[in-house]
Amino acid sequence: MRRWCDTAVVEPDSSRLVESALPIDLELSLGPLCRGSHDPVMRRRAKNEFVRAIRTSEGPVTLRFVQRSATTVHVEAFGPGHLFAIEHCPDFVGANDSLEGFEPSGPVADLHRRFAGLRMIRSRTLFQNLLVSVLEQKVHGKDAFMSYRAIVRELGEPAPGPFELWLTPEPALLGTQPSFRMREFGVDAKRSSALQFAARRAARLEKLCEGPVAEAHRYLRAMPGIGVWTAAEVLRPTMGDADAVSVGDFHVPNMVAWHLAGEARADDARMLELLEPFSGHRGRVVALLGALGQGAPKFGPRSGLRPFVAGAIRPFRKGSW
Repeated sequence: MRRWCDTAVVEPDSSRLVESALPIDLELSLGPLCRGSHDPVMRRRAKNEFVRAIRTSEGPVTLRFVQRSATTVHVEAFGPGHLFAIEHCPDFVGANDSLEGFEPSGPVADLHRRFAGLRMIRSRTLFQNLLVSVLEQKVHGKDAFMSYRAIVRELGEPAPGPFELWLTPEPALLGTQPSFRMREFGVDAKRSSALQFAARRAARLEKLCEGPVAEAHRYLRAMPGIGVWTAAEVLRPTMGDADAVSVGDFHVPNMVAWHLAGEARADDARMLELLEPFSGHRGRVVALLGALGQGAPKFGPRSGLRPFVAGAIRPFRKGSW
């Protein structure tokens, strides 16, 4: 197996200084892509510095993002896919985000001023984001993170560069895993079937990034196991869809209703009603509310992890990250 580079200093294959007309806050814009503090694919290394490993049409690449000023980000790329990554890195940090048609008012206007650097990024990693979102369907977040780490660690490979990151599995490999193997990763039959169906169509999925976002929504939602929630969770960071709302989420309707109307509980219909004045940027509003880190008041007991997940996933070896 290929190992990470052992040298203390490794020169990137390509680099670029990205300048944006709008302010960029990497913590707000890229931070939500991290799946837990032990995400094997992406890591926050320091304040305003992130590294992420991705697969591109030209090969794998690891990207290092460093905030230089309120409107500039320095990007370094390591690996065979460095030319593709450097070409598209303005999308990766949200430098091409547009606020056209966004007219915030009330508490949303206050949040927009407070979190002015929150950008809608366009990561162009559709299958990688789909893998994560399917794993997060109808389960506790910690369950999903455990499954994700196990799948990447067992089926993925070391990423280029000196950061000790991992690449998500090749779709062809993931698509051939038997159901009992996915069960070992804590993935039930329904999510496993959805992932394998998508993996066999990964090449077509990645091409959706070059077309209109509406077509991407239609294509994803026509696939088994992919609904409105999953499509929104995938396409908001993949294609910078500022209007994507995760209908069907357990927490988001309550959060929206609490901050916009002072209501502790709401359903999807009420959430969409409150977001209607921001049509075209509803997903942006939800992201701004999420940046507060304050959900609606909670009632009742907290749900726990599913026992079979905790027992199915093998513990990680020391130093495996």
